[in-house]
Amino acid sequence: IGQAFPYTPIANPRYMVPDWTFGIQDEHMQTVVDQARGEGAQVVVVLSHNGMDVDIKMASRVRGIDAILGGHTHDGMPAPTIVKNGGGQTLVTNAGSNSKFLGVLDFDVRGGKVQDFRYKLLPVFSNLLPADAGMQAYIDQVRAPYKNKLEEKLAVTEDLLYRRGNFNGSWDQLICDALMEVKGADMAFSPGVRWGTSLLPGDTITYERMMDQMAMTYPATTLNEFTGEQIKGILEDVADNIFNPDPYYQHGGDM
Repeated sequence: IGQAFPYTPIANPRYMVPDWTFGIQDEHMQTVVDQARGEGAQVVVVLSHNGMDVDIKMASRVRGIDAILGGHTHDGMPAPTIVKNGGGQTLVTNAGSNSKFLGVLDFDVRGGKVQDFRYKLLPVFSNLLPADAGMQAYIDQVRAPYKNKLEEKLAVTEDLLYRRGNFNGSWDQLICDALMEVKGADMAFSPGVRWGTSLLPGDTITYERMMDQMAMTYPATTLNEFTGEQIKGILEDVADNIFNPDPYYQHGGDM
């Protein structure tokens, strides 16, 4: 069963999904789970983009899900969280992001239901794995027209550059500093995310590494005038989206 990010029309331009509806719909999820069980499913797994906290709450409210393999919050969970509910229990886990890990979940299914499980969070050491020849050839072909631009050297970082924490990361600060310089602004806001390639001190910042952080086709940067009250409201709204005690009111993201 698939669960899309419930706040897709808020996190992305509405015009991109004009005919779709999203949301956290526990009753509908329960109906789909019951339907799957009724059609003979011995194991029910949800692939979710809710985020870890939301998945944990949903697992406590919906019966009959054996496991939720989630995303969005990019948590590398070494072991699943076991959530008790009216139908037994549900395993909830995330396997990080950017192919850093592979979550492997094995079920022992006997008598028409899960009797036991084994879960491993396997790190992916991509530099130690031989590339698939066919896939590598395809990637090289797709990259070829843009290769020179992607490898353009922009700068060398003196510090660790990352975007990972709930608060300001060093990549975020670099982006905001650039916005203030280019726009002539007194302050800058950039939607924080937890993705992209971290760079060590001394690494070259190429055009491709920059695009790792900002490679979306629809954002715009604008210069606006705000009062102090408006800025306070923006920051409090962002904080509420992240830290609301009810996971169903959390939109995710970073400060």
